Amino acid sequence: MSNFQPGILAPVPPFARCLSFQLLPDGEPLAALAALTERRLGDDLVVGIGQPLALALEAEIPGLRGFTALCGPGLSIPSTQTALWCWLRGTDRGELVHAGRALEADLESGFEVEQVIDTFVYAGGRDLTGYEDGTENPTGDAALAAGILTEARPGLAGSSFVAVQQWVHDFEAFEDFPLAERDDLIGRRQSDNEELGDAPPSAHVKRTAQEDFAPPAFLVRRSMPWADEDGEGLLFIAFGRSLDAYGAILQRMTGAEDGIVDGLFQFTRPITGGFYWCPPVIDGRLDLQAIDA
Repeated sequence: MSNFQPGILAPVPPFARCLSFQLLPDGEPLAALAALTERRLGDDLVVGIGQPLALALEAEIPGLRGFTALCGPGLSIPSTQTALWCWLRGTDRGELVHAGRALEADLESGFEVEQVIDTFVYAGGRDLTGYEDGTENPTGDAALAAGILTEARPGLAGSSFVAVQQWVHDFEAFEDFPLAERDDLIGRRQSDNEELGDAPPSAHVKRTAQEDFAPPAFLVRRSMPWADEDGEGLLFIAFGRSLDAYGAILQRMTGAEDGIVDGLFQFTRPITGGFYWCPPVIDGRLDLQAIDA
């Protein structure tokens, strides 16, 4: 199987730029998408199509839905669903700025930019809190099985779904916790990343243990830190063969099953949320036959 977008399973890059787009009123999205299909995709760009775009094109993508807002005790998870999501990946932040400008120009006939988020690798793959992110990520064939839809009709085989959320950390609240309590919030020791067997039920690791769901909720996580004048946090990015796995994880995190809220919410909160379908590729270019583009 090699007809998936290469950037989905590629390692997290040193830098990335995430752009979300809305449809322009009276725009020409098909013309803009045609410009995307002219690009030969390496691991430098991943493209995701949101339900607003699929609906505008009267295309039915099985499994694609909009992100649903959720509430739990003392918390809310918003939906900021957009029409198109593009994840530029690279090794030079300045080059990503120019790549983003070129991408915006390619899409200007049908889309306008809603949000741009620049991300980076910190301390070899840790969240800004100092905890390692994505420890339980599947690799190799397991990552392919978790992240890519392999058994489907042409135009869908090789595609993936992605959940994207921007989380804002409250570092003052986080730093008020003694180190042992921080470890309990996460469910791992910061010092050596070892999972805590006696962590409380609210520990993030226990709330989101992928093998504890039925069916198991394995995802390929590619999250990265962000920081700008508005704050700091984590841009959560997770690819899956469907959106069901992350939907189930979010429900458990909010305490919908048993009233136990994930410890993360004591120092961080999501401010965006979107679901997208990442089309397959054919001969190195986006295969958009499923939306007749």
